[in-house]
Amino acid sequence: MKEHILSVGIDIGTSTTQLVFSRITIDNTASMASVPRIKIIDKEVIYKSDIYFTPLTSPTSINGKKVRKIMENEYRKANISPKDVGTGAVIITGETARKENAEEVLNILSGLAGDFVVATAGPSLEGIIAGKGANAAKISKEKSCVIANLDIGGGTTNIAIFKNGEVIDTACLDIGGRLIKLDKETLESIYIAPKIEKLAESMNLKIFEGEKMTLENLRKITSRMSKILEEVIGIRAMTPQLQLMLTGNDLRRDYDIDYVSFSGGVADCIYEKNVENFFKYGDIGIILGQSIKDSNIVKKKNILKAAETIRATVVGAGSHTTDISGSTITIDENVLPLKNIPILKLDEEEEKLPLNQLKERIANKVNWFRLENDKQQVALAIKGVKNISFDGVQELSKCIIDGMKGILHIKAPLIIIVEKDIAKVLGQTIKAYLPHNKDVVCIDSVTVENGDYVDIGKSIANGKVVPVVVKTLLFSHK
Repeated sequence: MKEHILSVGIDIGTSTTQLVFSRITIDNTASMASVPRIKIIDKEVIYKSDIYFTPLTSPTSINGKKVRKIMENEYRKANISPKDVGTGAVIITGETARKENAEEVLNILSGLAGDFVVATAGPSLEGIIAGKGANAAKISKEKSCVIANLDIGGGTTNIAIFKNGEVIDTACLDIGGRLIKLDKETLESIYIAPKIEKLAESMNLKIFEGEKMTLENLRKITSRMSKILEEVIGIRAMTPQLQLMLTGNDLRRDYDIDYVSFSGGVADCIYEKNVENFFKYGDIGIILGQSIKDSNIVKKKNILKAAETIRATVVGAGSHTTDISGSTITIDENVLPLKNIPILKLDEEEEKLPLNQLKERIANKVNWFRLENDKQQVALAIKGVKNISFDGVQELSKCIIDGMKGILHIKAPLIIIVEKDIAKVLGQTIKAYLPHNKDVVCIDSVTVENGDYVDIGKSIANGKVVPVVVKTLLFSHK
């Protein structure tokens, strides 16, 4: 009963904008006599768009109409209609995510995204997706090792550390190829990012917009940027400039990195040989790539060539954001798709509490999501018990309903996400105790954390499973 889902990935980055379409194949991998176990068995990129410079109306504003025209043209070239798309991601990344109208651009693109597409940004999520698109996650699992993928774009370097296929750490730095933009003919600087000005100042270099730049000074700056990358992965002593360039949390560095891979547009410049024109893109990307090529990262670490470089994020967005639920679920189809639902997760100790305390703990956590005088929809996530008794299911169901009572009046479904494979019986029991007009969505075999958001798509495989996208907007450092 193989079924195919068409997925789109759209990446609007600091330097470039692009799109890919992927075909995700699902199948029942269980034997005829077993409970169905539907899994994703294949992911294939079937179309890659041209790569465009991200259109801007000003240094702080994206030209949403031009971005949409680019996407509409690529849909036509691929001979794909938005209604054909089942899942995927639109991600505004790097410096572009900080533009003042980023949310507006996502809204402009929403009609092209089918019924079920993530629309989010965030350096941790971007780094993870790029690492998957670059194949770092897969190789770390195959080799049982730790791989650091550095996705170096126009505005940022997003780092994701993978161990045995799982993400264990992330960081983001304001290091990228278009943080200084130049006139290709005169070499006058058109744009210098504020942090780069501060970095240059710490090196006793004074640079300013409109100044004619020299290759020598630009090399000094990109060399310093590459040394900061050495600092962040632990092969050079830390300096105050590392903190300057970090956006958010630093890496923990309590693990050994076996391999390093590079993705992003600057990665192609690392591998480029016999460079004739350092300024053909009107930025410092090629010079930065050459500085990294000469750095201790390349000299002292085992380097793995990424499966994708400039396309890593968009390929990851199109192929690696989607998972599917377990095969024993309870859903009211009419409420799907659901988007951007925040997660309220109980930890294992809380789940062991007596039921009267557990319902109070759930009710207290529901209050975390209070919006002024009202409350918003949340999804309750629990690990659950694998071989739960009938009485246990009934008691847990009543406890959940009592704990979630504060938001049951909202015209939205009650959403439960369970790690263990008990969603069908739990969901049906909860539904039996609720008024007939209250919708329930109870899915399993999905792992989420507090701080995550989840999208749940329309059912596939004759209603047996639903596509799920877990969006980790903030990667917690434990």
